Amino acid sequence: MRRPNGQAYHPRVLADLADVDALRRLRKAHIPALLYGPPGTGKTSLVEAAFDDLITVAGDGDTAVADFVGEYTQTKAGTYEFVYGPLVTAMTEGRCLFIDDATLISPKVLAVVYPAMDGRRQITVKAHTGETITAKDGFYVIAGHNPGVHGAVLTDALASRFSAQIRVSTDYDLARTLKIDSRAIKVARNLSARAEAGVIGWAPQLRELIAYQKIARVLGVEAAVANLIGIVPEEDRDEAAEVIRSVYGQKITPLALGRQL
Repeated sequence: MRRPNGQAYHPRVLADLADVDALRRLRKAHIPALLYGPPGTGKTSLVEAAFDDLITVAGDGDTAVADFVGEYTQTKAGTYEFVYGPLVTAMTEGRCLFIDDATLISPKVLAVVYPAMDGRRQITVKAHTGETITAKDGFYVIAGHNPGVHGAVLTDALASRFSAQIRVSTDYDLARTLKIDSRAIKVARNLSARAEAGVIGWAPQLRELIAYQKIARVLGVEAAVANLIGIVPEEDRDEAAEVIRSVYGQKITPLALGRQL
């Protein structure tokens, strides 16, 4: 399958279905879904592959209500007009709204979406004459959550709105299909197991493995491994360095400039 950016997407199994088909069934049944897992595991890729009418809100600590419903904007003539935001657009056009990094958004801000998700399927745009917006058929909300990311808070109110909660982890079979160095995959698996056990807080995911392969092609394997150790958070670097040494058979230091030529 192809994502909007042209990159290939390789579906995975979800409830005995292709993951994209499972999400489409959830949409048809009006069951909001929350995808959760470490950054770089393919949550956004899956959503983009599943829905071709996607509107995305990239969440962070600065996301405001206006980023969902819209705000007044000055025109070239110097007057002001209200420009609807992605939530209103998705509702009025019956499209899919993807809230990426939803748990980085203030709960008070995120609450603006909740009335659109329940039986009412309506919101009130207080900033624009208090008008009521009613969702058309096809409107759907799906969100992404990165547990463990600094500032991410999965509130009870948010969790209760998403009846389907789906864990997304790195697909190591896909990594092998993409012909990524088996040693890098072994390192990733090892570190992932340690992260699951709480020994460390970070492990390379598919995104990092793909980057490893690209760097290896351009600068060589040694540079790719050095870059891999360099992106490990400082507090986990000693542990990761030991795992990498055991797999590659040599001590690796972070990628850095050397002596002058």
